[in-house]
Amino acid sequence: MSNDHSFTEEQKQFLSGFAFGSDVARAVSGLPIISNSVSKSTSISVGRNTADATEKLPVPERIAWEAQQRVLDEGKQLCKEEEAKRQKNPLDMWDEMQLRSDAGEFPKGTDVFLQKFHGLFYVAPAQDSYMCRMRIPGGSLRAWQMRGLADLSERSAGGFIDVTTRANLQYREIPADQAMNILYGLRELDIVSLGSGGDNIRNCTASPLSGLDPCELIETIPLAKRMHHYILNHREMYGLPRKFNIAFDGGGSVSALDDTNDIGFHAVQITKETSSETIAPGIYFQLTLGGITGHKDFARPTGIILTPDECIAVAGAIVRVFVKNGDRTDRKKARLKYVLDEWGFERFIQAVESELGTNLRRGEIDPTDLPHNENRLAHIGVHPQKQPGLHYVGVVLPVGRITADQARGLSDLAEIYGNGELRLTVWQNLLIPNVREADIENVKTALVEMGLHHDASNVRAGLVACTGRGGCKFAASETKTHAMILAEALEARFDLDQPINIHLTGCHHSCAQHYIGDIGLLGCKVERDEDMVDGYHVHLGGGWGDRQGIARLIFSSIAFDEVPNLVAEVIQFYLDNRSEQEAFVTFVSRHSDDELRCVAGAMTSHAS
Repeated sequence: MSNDHSFTEEQKQFLSGFAFGSDVARAVSGLPIISNSVSKSTSISVGRNTADATEKLPVPERIAWEAQQRVLDEGKQLCKEEEAKRQKNPLDMWDEMQLRSDAGEFPKGTDVFLQKFHGLFYVAPAQDSYMCRMRIPGGSLRAWQMRGLADLSERSAGGFIDVTTRANLQYREIPADQAMNILYGLRELDIVSLGSGGDNIRNCTASPLSGLDPCELIETIPLAKRMHHYILNHREMYGLPRKFNIAFDGGGSVSALDDTNDIGFHAVQITKETSSETIAPGIYFQLTLGGITGHKDFARPTGIILTPDECIAVAGAIVRVFVKNGDRTDRKKARLKYVLDEWGFERFIQAVESELGTNLRRGEIDPTDLPHNENRLAHIGVHPQKQPGLHYVGVVLPVGRITADQARGLSDLAEIYGNGELRLTVWQNLLIPNVREADIENVKTALVEMGLHHDASNVRAGLVACTGRGGCKFAASETKTHAMILAEALEARFDLDQPINIHLTGCHHSCAQHYIGDIGLLGCKVERDEDMVDGYHVHLGGGWGDRQGIARLIFSSIAFDEVPNLVAEVIQFYLDNRSEQEAFVTFVSRHSDDELRCVAGAMTSHAS
């Protein structure tokens, strides 16, 4: 393979011919010309196509195209990402990506954005490499898949795998010439990356204990998988103005964080007929919309109650309404929340009903029908399943990263002592289900031998960190490294009797959801003498579910070397002054910002 990081003349000629032939075929059929060429000499601009050409687009593509055209007809300007999608359909880049990979080249210009639709993120300047995000619906995968992922990571990536906050997996440190090896390799493992980045619906999450939890109302992983395949087989699901999240929560012990999603389906058990409409007692899903905690908002109840077999079609209709009406001029406003803010919930639901061609079931949920089963430590350690004699083991993965050898070791444990299944969680760890009681000690011993753990201090149990500056161009700090340093410092000082969730995120995109952490750390740069050092804005009092709340900014611009002591002082203040077994979020909520700042003593000079 050539080390000359440019296309050969033969490759350029192929691209030119490929683009020309594609454009001719589209023109003959009356479709707009969309060039896929990576060569400037063969690039053809789409511009403002006629209404006649737009009408001849396939219906799925037409929905987004017409939404863009309305913006232009109103005399407004599309944002650069919308213009890029209008010039080139990102779903039709396979041959272009192959040629680029063969040439050992990374994408340039808007192709960096468009290639994210295939799960490939060129992460320069943080690293001169790709990150590849997968789609693991419901977080459920088989041991043979994890073993294959380990082998593929050693051949074509960095030799490790990251677990994300959407119960998903990512590769990092992928060289330019390995891009297509990754995409082909994933498909050979029955794993899809299409739509895992860019303006698409992200990995569909579910309760990780689906089918195992004695407390759950209903299994949700099957629904997440159905939603996954619905997305893959409806091209209009790829025409969004911005990313989108969907979660199914079965009301069990481990939350799917459905209230942080654009669409949340939360299981409820209606025990009596509702006052607003006759609804037979049974298990339903409460529909919530508009969660985006990075913008300080949770999903809110819509008053719509769905049976399980209605959820997928309703989600599809919601997405299509968003495709038609989401903001395509301002990326900061291009999320479902802002359509809901402008329209109100009733108008939006009416549009969804129109899309479906039927009215949705409305009803008020009695508070006693809402499940309250969450156990904030249920994703760590050994716990009994509802199947007699079987247990699952929640494995601690330090800041969500495992080596290829550890991935193979976990696969072996799942096959030898379980049923060959692994479950990922939104807390950046995984579960080994269906372990017999007689085998628990063997699993524990094996985990320790491979450098992992089956129990955790309450600090590590709730420790979440995004990729950080080492792998993200937006991050202002080394979040994963800092998370480990912070955990070690706090464990040396405290033996907590209940979890305190600490979320470290490197930038305003809030991939680690710092606003819902008991303690949320947002990366920033801090001036020290003539240098700029890594630091954090410190937020306190976030939560989800029954303890829902957006963390408040209490300390601004704290250099990281001061953060462990500051956080320790805050925790000590909580332990010294809480009422019996009072949760951290409750404690923070009854103290003013000034009261919380004062606990840091000499740190108050940094207070916001």
